[in-house]
Amino acid sequence: MKKSQQFFLVREDVLSESMLKVLKAKTLLERGKAENVTEAVKKVGLSRSAFYKYRDGIFPFHKVVKENIVTLLFHLEDQRGTLTRLLDIVAKAGCNVLTIHQTIPLQGRANVTLSIDTSGMVIDVNQLLDSFKKLDAVDQVDMIGSGGL
Repeated sequence: MKKSQQFFLVREDVLSESMLKVLKAKTLLERGKAENVTEAVKKVGLSRSAFYKYRDGIFPFHKVVKENIVTLLFHLEDQRGTLTRLLDIVAKAGCNVLTIHQTIPLQGRANVTLSIDTSGMVIDVNQLLDSFKKLDAVDQVDMIGSGGL
C-alpha cells in the first residue's frame, strides 16, 4: 500500500541548488531548448541521477494549480486610477475578473481582494504578480488562494 503524500508550498530561496537546477532542466525540456535529459542537465550543470531523484517531486506552483481561480490580496496607496490599472493588467494577461472587494481607504491606504479566472492566461503567474508589483500604488500583493470559490 502506498503511503499518502503531503505537499508543501515553499519559497524558491529555501530550495536546494539541485532542486532549482531540476526545475531549470524541466523548463528547457518543455520549451524544446534541450532535446533530451542528458542535454538539459548538461546545460544547467546537474547530474542525471539528481535530475531523476527530484523530477517527479518538484514543480513550479503554476503547474500544480488544478483550478483556474486565483485570489489576490493587494495593499494599495489611495491613488486615483489604481484599480483601473490593476484591472487592465488582468485583462492584458488574458484573465477574467470574478470578484472584487475593496475596503474604504483609511489613512491613505486600501485593500483590494481580487478573484480571477486564469484559464485564458497568456503569461506565467509570476509575470502577472511582477506586473502588479511594478505599479507605484501597490505596496504589496499576495496570492491568498487558489481553487474554487
